[in-house]
Amino acid sequence: MKTIAIQGVKGAYHEIAARMYFKENRGEDIEILPCNQFKDVIAAVKKDPNIIGIMAIENTIAGSLLQNHELIRESDLVVIGEQKIRISHSFAALPDESLETITEVNSHPIALMQCADYLKTLPSAKVVEEEDTALSAKLISEKNLKGHAAICSKYAAELYGLKVLDEGIETNKRNFTRFLLIANRWLAEELVKDSDNSKSSVVFTLPHTEGSLSKVLAILSFYDVNLTKIQSLPILGREWEYLFYVDLTFNNLLKYKQGLDAIRPLTKDFKILGEYKENNNTNV
Repeated sequence: MKTIAIQGVKGAYHEIAARMYFKENRGEDIEILPCNQFKDVIAAVKKDPNIIGIMAIENTIAGSLLQNHELIRESDLVVIGEQKIRISHSFAALPDESLETITEVNSHPIALMQCADYLKTLPSAKVVEEEDTALSAKLISEKNLKGHAAICSKYAAELYGLKVLDEGIETNKRNFTRFLLIANRWLAEELVKDSDNSKSSVVFTLPHTEGSLSKVLAILSFYDVNLTKIQSLPILGREWEYLFYVDLTFNNLLKYKQGLDAIRPLTKDFKILGEYKENNNTNV
């Protein structure tokens, strides 16, 4: 059984994504190691080479988690896989509560934002930000907070013995989050050695010259390498220079390798964060 470090407590969407990834890909059960912050996930994986981490990297509504891009790059850990899930929020409270008895709503700021239209239907309820969706559910359960409701996953509500008062309360139903699995280098080599890799995450900088990015993209296109995401991040202390985080998909491993060899001379600080199998399953 593998131990997976997540940001948040049990019941968080990170746990849902981790269980989905390992059950579907490998048919494995996992043990969850809760961490307070994303940097603690990185620390846990680096401390114990048998631990695998999972970190949200982008959301279709909130956008990219820029700090997580940097944490992974700086850690020297390896991306070994990805999992995409649809985020469906539930409205949960103690078993004897109803919508009419709720006076306070607790959840993570992003979850509250994603459910703004639903919250407008509860004008008498105070909205209070918490560190995590699942933690909100846990605190309501453990402290027996009457009149409080959490916006969390249905799984978290069930885990902490809360009653789901409403489901699917997010404003935009096309609400998806993509997570990356990360591991120490030696474990990564073992886990992906027999995988049918079709995707990679790379990062590089470019000289501050005209057309530098377009040249790189043209070469990748020539080698039939598809760019699925590009995210720029300013480099502190180097004005007007950027790190480019790029996700690539490919059908031909040899042509992909040739494409990378061709763009390396045009880039600086080129680094492959990981090569892994693309995962488009978003069932929750």
